[in-house]
Amino acid sequence: MSDRQKVELEYILKTSPKILYNMISTPSGLSEWFADDVNIRNNTMTFFWEGSQEKAKVLSKVKDQYVKYQWEKDEGESVFFELRIKIDAITREVALLITDFPEDGDDEDDVADLWESQVEDLRRVLGA
Repeated sequence: MSDRQKVELEYILKTSPKILYNMISTPSGLSEWFADDVNIRNNTMTFFWEGSQEKAKVLSKVKDQYVKYQWEKDEGESVFFELRIKIDAITREVALLITDFPEDGDDEDDVADLWESQVEDLRRVLGA
């Protein structure tokens, strides 16, 4: 059992839920903002960054709502990272909710900075 602390972040994005879901759930979408390249095989995503790679299993997903991944190195642990779409009932604003369990020793601010950088790339790709 992991004692890693859960981090939850929320980012408002000017896009539709369908477009955002494509960006968080498909290799082509993820390779535009999250990694240099992404492949999928047997429900496992392989993410490539500047000569390194990491694999993550798709634990669950619901179309136009969320995708939950678990890094291969965390298999057997109760940790994951989830990308969830939230639509405000009144304003209709679309938000990306990120749940992550950073590695032991990683500062919560560092994790938030990393995700902020990734989401800025997503905003740029979306033109938002």
